[in-house]
Amino acid sequence: MLFATQLTAQKRLTEATITYNILINTKGDSLQAADLLDGATSVIYLKGASSRSEMVSSLGTQATLIDGRSGNVTILKDYGEQRFMIKMTQDNWKESNKKYEGVVFTYGEEFKTIAGYNCQKAIGTLPDSTTFVVYFTRELLPVNKEFQYLNKNLPGLAMQYEAGLGNLMVTYTVSTINFNPVPQSKLELPKSGYRVMTYEESMKQVGSN
Repeated sequence: MLFATQLTAQKRLTEATITYNILINTKGDSLQAADLLDGATSVIYLKGASSRSEMVSSLGTQATLIDGRSGNVTILKDYGEQRFMIKMTQDNWKESNKKYEGVVFTYGEEFKTIAGYNCQKAIGTLPDSTTFVVYFTRELLPVNKEFQYLNKNLPGLAMQYEAGLGNLMVTYTVSTINFNPVPQSKLELPKSGYRVMTYEESMKQVGSN
Protein backbone atom coordinates (compact mmCIF):
# COMPACT_ATOMS: atom_id res chain seq x y z
CA MET A 1 0.00 0.00 0.00
CA LEU A 2 2.80 2.41 0.94
CA PHE A 3 4.67 1.52 -2.24
CA ALA A 4 1.58 2.31 -4.32
CA THR A 5 1.16 5.63 -2.52
CA GLN A 6 4.72 6.69 -3.27
CA LEU A 7 4.21 5.96 -6.96
CA THR A 8 1.17 8.25 -7.14
CA ALA A 9 1.85 11.28 -9.35
CA GLN A 10 2.25 14.40 -7.23
CA LYS A 11 0.53 17.58 -8.36
CA ARG A 12 2.04 20.94 -7.43
CA LEU A 13 -0.82 22.88 -5.87
CA THR A 14 -0.50 26.45 -7.16
CA GLU A 15 -4.13 27.55 -7.33
CA ALA A 16 -7.12 26.09 -5.50
CA THR A 17 -9.94 26.66 -3.04
CA ILE A 18 -9.85 24.16 -0.17
CA THR A 19 -12.77 23.86 2.25
CA TYR A 20 -12.32 22.25 5.66
CA ASN A 21 -15.23 21.31 7.91
CA ILE A 22 -14.50 21.90 11.59
CA LEU A 23 -15.53 19.42 14.28
CA ILE A 24 -15.29 20.64 17.86
CA ASN A 25 -13.91 18.11 20.34
CA THR A 26 -15.92 19.24 23.38
CA LYS A 27 -15.02 18.93 27.03
CA GLY A 28 -17.20 20.08 29.92
CA ASP A 29 -17.08 23.88 30.19
CA SER A 30 -16.25 24.18 26.50
CA LEU A 31 -19.73 23.08 25.40
CA GLN A 32 -21.11 26.63 25.14
CA ALA A 33 -18.16 27.80 23.05
CA ALA A 34 -18.51 24.70 20.91
CA ASP A 35 -22.17 25.51 20.23
CA LEU A 36 -21.15 28.95 18.93
CA LEU A 37 -18.76 27.30 16.49
CA ASP A 38 -21.19 24.60 15.38
CA GLY A 39 -21.08 24.31 11.58
CA ALA A 40 -17.92 26.42 11.26
CA THR A 41 -15.73 26.05 8.18
CA SER A 42 -12.23 27.04 7.15
CA VAL A 43 -11.78 28.03 3.51
CA ILE A 44 -8.29 28.36 2.01
CA TYR A 45 -7.73 30.29 -1.23
CA LEU A 46 -4.33 29.54 -2.79
CA LYS A 47 -2.94 31.59 -5.66
CA GLY A 48 0.77 31.11 -6.30
CA ALA A 49 2.74 32.17 -3.22
CA SER A 50 -0.21 34.16 -1.85
CA SER A 51 -3.16 32.89 0.16
CA ARG A 52 -6.30 33.80 2.06
CA SER A 53 -7.55 31.62 4.92
CA GLU A 54 -11.08 32.28 6.19
CA MET A 55 -12.59 30.94 9.40
CA VAL A 56 -16.37 31.33 9.11
CA SER A 57 -18.70 30.70 12.05
CA SER A 58 -21.87 32.07 13.64
CA LEU A 59 -19.61 34.48 15.57
CA GLY A 60 -18.31 36.10 12.39
CA THR A 61 -15.38 35.80 10.00
CA GLN A 62 -11.64 35.96 10.50
CA ALA A 63 -9.40 36.00 7.43
CA THR A 64 -5.61 35.72 7.21
CA LEU A 65 -4.06 37.05 4.00
CA ILE A 66 -0.45 36.29 3.11
CA ASP A 67 1.24 38.40 0.44
CA GLY A 68 3.57 36.06 -1.41
CA ARG A 69 5.70 38.90 -2.77
CA SER A 70 6.43 40.79 0.46
CA GLY A 71 5.82 38.00 2.96
CA ASN A 72 3.65 40.36 4.99
CA VAL A 73 0.50 39.05 6.65
CA THR A 74 -2.82 40.80 7.33
CA ILE A 75 -5.55 39.49 9.63
CA LEU A 76 -9.11 40.75 9.13
CA LYS A 77 -11.47 40.23 12.06
CA ASP A 78 -15.12 40.84 11.26
CA TYR A 79 -17.38 40.17 14.24
CA GLY A 80 -20.50 42.28 13.81
CA GLU A 81 -19.64 45.91 14.53
CA GLN A 82 -16.10 45.00 15.60
CA ARG A 83 -13.87 45.06 12.53
CA PHE A 84 -10.10 45.00 12.88
CA MET A 85 -7.24 44.87 10.37
CA ILE A 86 -4.02 43.64 11.98
CA LYS A 87 -0.82 44.21 10.01
CA MET A 88 2.02 41.75 10.53
CA THR A 89 5.59 41.54 9.26
CA GLN A 90 7.28 38.24 8.45
CA ASP A 91 8.91 38.33 11.90
CA ASN A 92 5.52 38.96 13.55
CA TRP A 93 4.08 35.97 11.69
CA LYS A 94 6.90 33.72 12.85
CA GLU A 95 6.53 34.94 16.43
CA SER A 96 2.78 34.28 16.45
CA ASN A 97 3.45 30.72 15.27
CA LYS A 98 6.59 30.02 17.32
CA LYS A 99 4.95 27.11 19.18
CA TYR A 100 4.76 25.30 15.81
CA GLU A 101 8.43 25.79 14.90
CA GLY A 102 10.34 22.56 14.65
CA VAL A 103 7.35 20.21 14.43
CA VAL A 104 8.61 16.66 13.82
CA PHE A 105 6.41 14.20 11.93
CA THR A 106 6.53 10.41 12.14
CA TYR A 107 4.67 8.50 9.44
CA GLY A 108 2.46 5.50 10.08
CA GLU A 109 1.14 2.67 7.94
CA GLU A 110 -2.52 3.70 8.28
CA PHE A 111 -4.34 5.10 5.25
CA LYS A 112 -7.83 6.36 4.50
CA THR A 113 -9.60 8.17 1.69
CA ILE A 114 -10.64 11.79 2.25
CA ALA A 115 -12.40 13.80 -0.50
CA GLY A 116 -11.24 11.20 -3.02
CA TYR A 117 -7.53 11.33 -2.06
CA ASN A 118 -5.48 8.56 -0.49
CA CYS A 119 -4.24 9.90 2.84
CA GLN A 120 -1.48 8.65 5.12
CA LYS A 121 -1.49 9.03 8.91
CA ALA A 122 1.26 11.01 10.62
CA ILE A 123 1.88 12.05 14.21
CA GLY A 124 3.18 15.58 14.72
CA THR A 125 5.23 16.37 17.82
CA LEU A 126 5.61 19.99 18.93
CA PRO A 127 8.71 21.29 20.76
CA ASP A 128 6.75 21.12 24.05
CA SER A 129 6.16 17.37 23.37
CA THR A 130 2.46 17.89 22.59
CA THR A 131 1.32 15.54 19.81
CA PHE A 132 -1.43 15.71 17.21
CA VAL A 133 -2.74 13.44 14.46
CA VAL A 134 -2.82 14.42 10.80
CA TYR A 135 -3.82 12.60 7.62
CA PHE A 136 -2.18 14.01 4.49
CA THR A 137 -2.05 13.19 0.81
CA ARG A 138 1.17 13.04 -1.17
CA GLU A 139 -0.88 13.57 -4.33
CA LEU A 140 -1.04 17.35 -3.74
CA LEU A 141 1.97 19.47 -2.76
CA PRO A 142 1.24 23.16 -2.03
CA VAL A 143 3.90 25.51 -3.41
CA ASN A 144 2.94 27.91 -0.61
CA LYS A 145 3.04 26.30 2.83
CA GLU A 146 2.84 29.38 5.06
CA PHE A 147 -0.98 29.30 5.11
CA GLN A 148 -0.96 26.28 7.43
CA TYR A 149 2.06 26.77 9.67
CA LEU A 150 1.34 23.71 11.79
CA ASN A 151 1.64 21.39 8.79
CA LYS A 152 4.19 23.22 6.63
CA ASN A 153 6.80 20.44 6.99
CA LEU A 154 4.53 17.73 5.59
CA PRO A 155 5.45 16.28 2.16
CA GLY A 156 1.91 16.94 0.91
CA LEU A 157 -1.42 18.55 1.79
CA ALA A 158 -3.01 18.02 5.22
CA MET A 159 -6.50 16.62 4.60
CA GLN A 160 -7.48 16.07 8.24
CA TYR A 161 -5.72 17.33 11.34
CA GLU A 162 -6.15 18.24 14.99
CA ALA A 163 -5.40 21.73 16.27
CA GLY A 164 -6.13 24.13 19.08
CA LEU A 165 -8.67 26.89 18.49
CA GLY A 166 -8.73 29.18 21.50
CA ASN A 167 -9.45 26.88 24.46
CA LEU A 168 -10.95 24.20 22.22
CA MET A 169 -9.45 21.24 20.41
CA VAL A 170 -10.87 20.84 16.93
CA THR A 171 -10.51 18.55 13.92
CA TYR A 172 -10.29 20.02 10.42
CA THR A 173 -11.35 17.74 7.54
CA VAL A 174 -11.29 18.63 3.84
CA SER A 175 -14.74 18.45 2.27
CA THR A 176 -13.94 19.86 -1.19
CA ILE A 177 -11.00 21.02 -3.30
CA ASN A 178 -11.79 23.27 -6.27
CA PHE A 179 -9.04 23.90 -8.84
CA ASN A 180 -10.78 26.79 -10.62
CA PRO A 181 -8.84 30.09 -10.77
CA VAL A 182 -9.04 32.14 -7.56
CA PRO A 183 -10.23 35.73 -8.22
CA GLN A 184 -7.51 38.30 -7.48
CA SER A 185 -10.09 40.20 -5.42
CA LYS A 186 -9.89 37.46 -2.78
CA LEU A 187 -6.32 38.56 -2.05
CA GLU A 188 -6.98 42.31 -1.98
CA LEU A 189 -7.30 44.24 1.27
CA PRO A 190 -10.35 46.43 2.00
CA LYS A 191 -9.58 50.14 1.78
CA SER A 192 -11.94 51.19 4.57
CA GLY A 193 -14.28 49.98 7.29
CA TYR A 194 -11.65 48.45 9.57
CA ARG A 195 -9.67 49.73 12.54
CA VAL A 196 -6.03 49.24 11.52
CA MET A 197 -3.64 47.93 14.16
CA THR A 198 -0.07 46.66 14.27
CA TYR A 199 0.64 43.19 15.62
CA GLU A 200 2.12 44.75 18.76
CA GLU A 201 -1.01 46.86 19.33
CA SER A 202 -3.25 43.83 18.92
CA MET A 203 -1.21 41.88 21.48
CA LYS A 204 -1.49 44.72 23.99
CA GLN A 205 -5.26 44.73 23.48
CA VAL A 206 -5.42 40.99 24.12
CA GLY A 207 -3.31 41.41 27.25
CA SER A 208 -5.60 44.12 28.61
CA ASN A 209 -8.77 42.00 28.22
